[in-house]
Amino acid sequence: MSNEVEHPGWTYLMDMDGVLVHEEHLVPGADLFLAELRESGTPFIVLTNNSIRTPRDLRARLLRTGLDIPEESIWTSALATATFLANQRPGGSAYVVGESGLTTALHDIGYVLTENDPDYVVLGETRTYSFEAITTAIRLVERGARFIATNPDPTGPSREGSLPATGSVAALISRATGRDPYYVGKPNALMMRSALRAIGAHSANTLMIGDRMDTDIVCGLEAGLQTILVLTGISTRDSVELFPYRPTAVLKSVADLVGRTSDPFGDAAAPPVSTS
Repeated sequence: MSNEVEHPGWTYLMDMDGVLVHEEHLVPGADLFLAELRESGTPFIVLTNNSIRTPRDLRARLLRTGLDIPEESIWTSALATATFLANQRPGGSAYVVGESGLTTALHDIGYVLTENDPDYVVLGETRTYSFEAITTAIRLVERGARFIATNPDPTGPSREGSLPATGSVAALISRATGRDPYYVGKPNALMMRSALRAIGAHSANTLMIGDRMDTDIVCGLEAGLQTILVLTGISTRDSVELFPYRPTAVLKSVADLVGRTSDPFGDAAAPPVSTS
């Protein structure tokens, strides 16, 4: 009798921007990659640190690029934040600086959104950061509200260039109050663990695909996952060497996984760039 244990099959976590899409355009081959996962019944979930949109909104955005991803396969930093708060303080209250992705997630866990003595100040992305809202957040943190931020990303993209994002505004509030937030999104491994629980997956047979060494890859590593860096986003092949940790594999894009999603690290089909 063989002593080999059959691998239970992979579960895929993957970043969205820079992995599947790039500035509203499909990454070539991403549709074929996802189609193969669906056809084989391979569980997967798409992660994003952006808290602006609900999964329904993101599904509509992805459909316009040619990717058909169900709402339940999309996990945002807003959902991770709501899950965290529901576990920490069920039925609590929060003052929110953010948009519908975050407010909807908090409403769905039964939170009351208020300016009157909230348990938390919760900061997320918005394209219209208000001086008045930031001032209110500062005063509430000074009065004892606990400070939570969906993610530490300092900037976000736009057609005109960089936009200030959650991390930059959090730094402003921190400088004014002397209180640092607890960041729930990547690179906090909590976000990936909450995504795993959401789909009933286990870290031992899950891999993370990302385009950033400093968020996706380190987050996957700390969550106990195998990791794949793709070169269709932020990090480059040369930049891998600047970090004290390495991904399990480096690929040009998710298109290189088509035909081998059941055995992404197999010797028979070595990744075309490199493996650690």
